Amino acid sequence: MHYRIHIQGHLDSGWQDRFAGLRIERQEAGTTLLVGTLPDQAALYGVLLQLIRLGLVLLSLETSQSEGGEEVAQRS
Repeated sequence: MHYRIHIQGHLDSGWQDRFAGLRIERQEAGTTLLVGTLPDQAALYGVLLQLIRLGLVLLSLETSQSEGGEEVAQRS
């Protein structure tokens, strides 16, 4: 499953290893996107726990997966 996790504040790229290899993209608006593929919900839970431990604010979480060649996206 592919994820886009939008958080408040900027993260340095040095944190990348702590977020299961998700790519860190700093946004001009003072936010950060964590983008990439996670193998399962347990990995997603680990990333979300890390965000909580760091006191970061989750702004949005988007998922997408390929179904029969079409990309299906969900946003929460």
